[in-house]
Amino acid sequence: MEQAAGCPAVGGSYPQKNAEILSSQYGINLFLAGLLLTFAWAVHAVGISKSHLLSYLITLMLIQLLWMLWYLCRSCTQRRLIRDKDTHAGARWLKCGITLFAVITLILDSFKIGYYIDFSNCLSPTEGIFPVTHAVHTILQVYFLWCHAKDVIQSFKTLERFGVIHSVFTNLLLWTNGVLTESKHQLNEHKERLITLGFGNITIVLDDHAPQCNCTTTTLCSIFSQGIYYLYPFNIEYHILASTMLYVLWKNIGRKVEHHQQNKTPFKFHGITVGMIFGLIVLTSTIAIVVVYLIQIGGSKIKSELALTMFYLHAIFVLALMCTAGIVALLIYRLEDRSLDNSKNPARKLDAELLVGTAAGSWLLSWGSILAIICAQGHPKYTWYNLPYSVLVIIEKYIQNLFIIESIHREQEKVNDDIKTLRIVTISRGSTFSLSPLYKEIYNGRAAPDSGDIPCLFKGSICGRENDGAGVAKEETGQDNSLVMHSASDFSFCSRNSATNNKRRILKNIAAFLFLCNLSLWIPPAFGCRPEYDNGLEEIVFGFEPWIIVVNLAMPFSIFYRMHSAASLFEVNCKT
Repeated sequence: MEQAAGCPAVGGSYPQKNAEILSSQYGINLFLAGLLLTFAWAVHAVGISKSHLLSYLITLMLIQLLWMLWYLCRSCTQRRLIRDKDTHAGARWLKCGITLFAVITLILDSFKIGYYIDFSNCLSPTEGIFPVTHAVHTILQVYFLWCHAKDVIQSFKTLERFGVIHSVFTNLLLWTNGVLTESKHQLNEHKERLITLGFGNITIVLDDHAPQCNCTTTTLCSIFSQGIYYLYPFNIEYHILASTMLYVLWKNIGRKVEHHQQNKTPFKFHGITVGMIFGLIVLTSTIAIVVVYLIQIGGSKIKSELALTMFYLHAIFVLALMCTAGIVALLIYRLEDRSLDNSKNPARKLDAELLVGTAAGSWLLSWGSILAIICAQGHPKYTWYNLPYSVLVIIEKYIQNLFIIESIHREQEKVNDDIKTLRIVTISRGSTFSLSPLYKEIYNGRAAPDSGDIPCLFKGSICGRENDGAGVAKEETGQDNSLVMHSASDFSFCSRNSATNNKRRILKNIAAFLFLCNLSLWIPPAFGCRPEYDNGLEEIVFGFEPWIIVVNLAMPFSIFYRMHSAASLFEVNCKT
């Protein structure tokens, strides 16, 4: 049996490295087999039906359920043992986010169960078993992540590596299945819309996987079939978030953790009013734009062109604001002299890699649109707005990625070693009140930064600095009043803290604004507002099928980028 991390055997890292390589290869092969099966079903391959794909996914979920139950039972028997924890993994706000998506995913599963009951005469039994299994899988997985996302596993490491990596790729396959199902539905709608824009030369062949029988209850069938596709975006986000949290758990297996107390960074609304107001304005306007877009697009050629023009103008304005905010934040960072934290942190490393990796999806679509505008022979008026939109998408992600990655790598602000405590020296009766207990609160942002005031009162008191650790401030008292002498360094200390607080307040407002903007830009593509489909110009230049393949591959990464950026910016706001 493997030895604990505290007493590793000589050369013990060698078999563990092999276990890491073997488990990763197992997961990749598991994923590729499922991916090929999904692709075969999508293209109507001979001998491959949806029941085969669902049977494969059900098997993977059942295996993961058995592993999670085994892990939970073993954890209960060892609950009195002190275990290592990765304080950076599984933040509470991330757990709350995945719980929200999981609840909506459970609603989606209930809709699928209802849909199966109504079409049970012509649907495979696997289509009824799948949502039930998925619901149980979702409930247990959320509970597992809430309780054990921070674990640093030090026993049964080889077995646990295979169990965790199996869970990672099971969620990735469920994510792929959700993306494909939702994309096929969106594609059918967009094919019909292209006709209204005058692109009649594009062959319209609807890819229909609808049941070949009548529904027992027409009204309920319509509600279930339509509601399912509006809930898929949340299901997609749930599985990608779960896979990232499980991947961090996998990377932490066998890791030696430095034991140090991490400062809690709760989220506070105080001090970010400006950023929240502007962000909420963007969010509200985006929801309105999406509603109008979905109503107008496909109605007629004029309405469709107006809807596209409206979308592009709104997006250009929002992206320009985001670029400006990001540049201001980076300029503030350049004015500060603070080192970066380069310590080993799997969660932070994964965040940075996901930001750059998923941004490539949007960059691919943007460069495709730019090339289409340059090469196209005819240009409808609304397509010209696509050029600045595509350019801003590229620039905005460059700036935002740099801001987020630098923010999560910046070390927490440290207090000057010369300053040991703070005192308020009042002139009434010459009394001095020591504020030593409040020292940490002031510098951890729980006192002065919230109000924007520095901890010194110039009318009746003064902020003094203690020298030589003696704990005595210089003061002169008289019979009727007190005359307080202070050095220039006291004023510079107070002014320096005031400037720091102002910079921190600006950065928090920028992070809050960008957080809401990213949520806003997640909504349109997640709920069917996709000009990359409806524009039509790219299909003419590249061909309908090639461009649709590019969009279907890149769009899921683009959608995930916005949600992941919002989560990262929330963390930046808490840490700033």
